[in-house]
Amino acid sequence: MKSGKYSPNLHRSRIASGLLLAFLLLLASDAYAFDLDQLSAQLAKPAVVRGTLIQEKHLRALPKPLTSRGQFVLSRDLGLLWQLHSPLQQDYRIDSQGIAKRTPSGWQQQPGQDVAAQQSRLFLAVLKGDHSGLARDFALELSGTAEAWQLRLIPNSLLLKQIFSSIQIDGGAQVQRIELQETQGDRTVLRLPDSQAGAALSEQEQRDFAQ
Repeated sequence: MKSGKYSPNLHRSRIASGLLLAFLLLLASDAYAFDLDQLSAQLAKPAVVRGTLIQEKHLRALPKPLTSRGQFVLSRDLGLLWQLHSPLQQDYRIDSQGIAKRTPSGWQQQPGQDVAAQQSRLFLAVLKGDHSGLARDFALELSGTAEAWQLRLIPNSLLLKQIFSSIQIDGGAQVQRIELQETQGDRTVLRLPDSQAGAALSEQEQRDFAQ
């Protein structure tokens, strides 16, 4: 080809390459723009979130995980109701006052220093999108987009380093999966497969938070 001669094929190729580059840059800018503040705002937007919970406890000494199933209700302003239905029925409430367990005589506050208590507080912070609270105890690594994101937590407090080695959270509009890797080799996987946003608590849910 002589210098300066017009080529339709070359022209189309350059246009296609330019469009592809622009598209890739757009994707990269969208991914880069999704940060922890936006994730927090996205998760904190619904007043109420409800759904099914499936919790698997993988213990080194057992060939199969211990599986619990139930429902959860997250109130943006009041806290979290954790309602296990199987293999045993038990309800927990997690809020700014700590962890309470439902008993025949009413809600009873629970000790707050064991692994279960730490996990419960963590679940509340994660589901509410409280990254400023999480950042006090973890290094946070966010990747992905608003529709499909991953948040990795590496503990930096002495207490949590003794319990967890890392935590992986996956989600979209809401949190979908949380995996907690414990330092001794056990791990807990929490799946929330069908979370739905709502506008208000039911009367029963209001009573549970008020008692």
